[in-house]
Amino acid sequence: MSTTTPSAPTGVPPVDRPAPTGGGESLVARVVRALLTQRVVLLAVLIVVVVVVFTIMDAGDYLTAPYDADYLSSSLINAVPLALLGLAELLVILSGRGGIDLSVGAIVSLAGMVFGFAYGQWGWPLWSAILLTAVFGGLCGALNGFLVAYIGFPALIATLATFYAFKSLAIVINNQRPISTQPIQELFSISRSVELPVIGGNLPNVPLGIFTFLIPTAIAVWLLLARTTYGRRLYAIGTNDVAGRWSALPVRDTRFKAYVYAGVISGLVAVVTVAQFASARPDAGVSGSGMALPAITIAVLGGVAITGGIGRVAGVVLATLLIVWLNAGILLAFVGNEGSQYQLLALGTVLVFAALLNGLTNRRYGGSK
Repeated sequence: MSTTTPSAPTGVPPVDRPAPTGGGESLVARVVRALLTQRVVLLAVLIVVVVVVFTIMDAGDYLTAPYDADYLSSSLINAVPLALLGLAELLVILSGRGGIDLSVGAIVSLAGMVFGFAYGQWGWPLWSAILLTAVFGGLCGALNGFLVAYIGFPALIATLATFYAFKSLAIVINNQRPISTQPIQELFSISRSVELPVIGGNLPNVPLGIFTFLIPTAIAVWLLLARTTYGRRLYAIGTNDVAGRWSALPVRDTRFKAYVYAGVISGLVAVVTVAQFASARPDAGVSGSGMALPAITIAVLGGVAITGGIGRVAGVVLATLLIVWLNAGILLAFVGNEGSQYQLLALGTVLVFAALLNGLTNRRYGGSK
């Protein structure tokens, strides 16, 4: 009589466990294993290292301005759009099959112009304009999802094509002019820094966008991935969509929705950028190196496997802090515009490091938490 071993249900996200440690394993080996398999721990250590290094440089007068708590807190204003787009990339990369969204920056530009029209020119109430912008971003994401999930285009090609389309529409929709009416300029108030309740008197003020946009969105994405059937399906198809299809999971619909959700988050980022610039700019999400590269870097650095099926919200948030505070220190380490150029060098270096680290972790330990 033959016996069969029951297989694990495909609809449940994989649980990555470090390989069992041998009794004779040294303390150093255990620390290295923990750093490689626990991405949150590694990122926390790297954040401490970055802050300590620049603090020492500040004490030695090697920086052009103080690298202190007030400066670190004020720099968090840059963390809001970066972390949000990192969460958007988390969703699409988790869906597998080379999932990636190169169009998020262009969606930010185009959705920002829509928000500028609605709130700055048409006189819509703020919350109605925000809702319209999020829905419009979702529609842009739906186009990406349709091309990838139902037509079968490679995500890289599909989102590159829509990147060019959305970018050009953002430029021509208002004849290359930004929208800077009085209501839009007054919107800058929602990006101000505020004092924390109860304990705020002893701490630096924190950008308001952390509480109004970033934390609610991060909680919503965490609940979606960790506490819903959709989240389990997304992990399952990202790990093995063939097995998911044989298990009767709605693979196409699940992948399609990942791009829709990413578009909604990009719409929220559009509102954040309009408030920060006090202007709806047609190049807000694509100027310079654009927003897509930093968002993808943050996702990969945060432990999101580019092959899909592995990734956590906490990793994305911590990776954002690391990038923001590293960039903040680099700006102070150089005079003039040199700092921004070295930021790009650091971003590329971090992306390569994160990709190599993910590959090493997957080969030796079967993934990172």
